Amino acid sequence: MTGSSDRIRPAAFSYPGHGPNARIGIAICHGFTGSPLSILPWAQHLADRGFAVSVPLLPGHGTDWQDLARSGWEDWHRAFDDAFVELAARTDACYVAGLSMGGAIALLTASRREVAGVAVVNPGLSFYDRRVRVIGLLKYFQRTTVPIEEENPTASPTEDGDYSRTPLAAVHQLKRLFGAAARGLPRVKAPVLVFKSRNDAVVPPTSLAMIRKRLASGSLEVVPLEHSGHVATLDVDAQEIFEASERFFQVHAPSNVSTEKQ
Repeated sequence: MTGSSDRIRPAAFSYPGHGPNARIGIAICHGFTGSPLSILPWAQHLADRGFAVSVPLLPGHGTDWQDLARSGWEDWHRAFDDAFVELAARTDACYVAGLSMGGAIALLTASRREVAGVAVVNPGLSFYDRRVRVIGLLKYFQRTTVPIEEENPTASPTEDGDYSRTPLAAVHQLKRLFGAAARGLPRVKAPVLVFKSRNDAVVPPTSLAMIRKRLASGSLEVVPLEHSGHVATLDVDAQEIFEASERFFQVHAPSNVSTEKQ
């Protein structure tokens, strides 16, 4: 990739894999109003280890809030699902992963597709703001709101486009997505790894509680992140996410898929 001094534009990321790990695919989904830039270091770490990696740019993202207002949750999920299907077709085992809303999309995909496992970072399934309960009506009276901002964030900033406003129509779509993902949890039977920041001002603890309660999988591991905020893939605990997820992908790969020995 280009050096850190160059401005990187939001774009999809794909790597074909190399060595034994090339037979393992990992489709990773970014979050709401974000872009692949928020998870690019994670994707690059896995690519460097030889995994086949795909990170799509979701519709309405990487551009501006007006574009986001014209897209829907099914568009977002379809884009990720298409990336997963393409990657699964050229690998022997394929995982889904994601950050925030991307975690919800990954879990929804796992409820509808055969996946090798799921690795998610601060997955969103619920909201702090109770006004979301009436968002379907509120969006007709208020077009946009200000985005949620964490106090004193330590994550590296990214240039994801103009999302200085958040369209309420898109928040309504996000709510519908969370509902679909939550309803699908009883159908997720693959192993699941969840990274959860203790200081997350965006996704409330009820999201993790919902996963614990409804998930059908008999294998759920939760890794607390002590020093990071919501976008933990760009924060202090990022390396822990990269290394722990790498181990997860190798440990849960089917026995007929050879992997590199650590």
